[in-house]
Amino acid sequence: MAAVFFLIIRILLIVALYGFLAWALYTLYRDLRTAGTSVQARRAPAITLAITNTLEEQTRTFTNMEVLIGRSQSSSFPIRNETVSANHARLSYRQSQWWVEDLHSTNGTFLNEERITTPTVIMNQDDLRCGQVNIQVKIEE
Repeated sequence: MAAVFFLIIRILLIVALYGFLAWALYTLYRDLRTAGTSVQARRAPAITLAITNTLEEQTRTFTNMEVLIGRSQSSSFPIRNETVSANHARLSYRQSQWWVEDLHSTNGTFLNEERITTPTVIMNQDDLRCGQVNIQVKIEE
């Protein structure tokens, strides 16, 4: 009689253990799906870069999280000007703001006529200068 009682207790404990594991896995799945959805919903606002002081005026709008500015053709925003380094500056969207960072360029990167040496927050209607090329920045609200 005691053997049957312990067998029933074992079966109930196994069922409870598997139920707990199923509940834990379902909760993890639901949390990961929610986190994935929130990451997809967090997109960078569009940023428009417009060159204003060269013969070759250029305007482009970007929606990705990072924009590389430079003379290199592999740059997101290539600028054909000898005062611009191959990889001159990087614009990146993080912490819900656009940031500009100089990539150790020869002629420097300036934000509103002030040379930047560390990553700096960039705002709508700011003026960015890479070498001798002026770039007007517009950020979609």
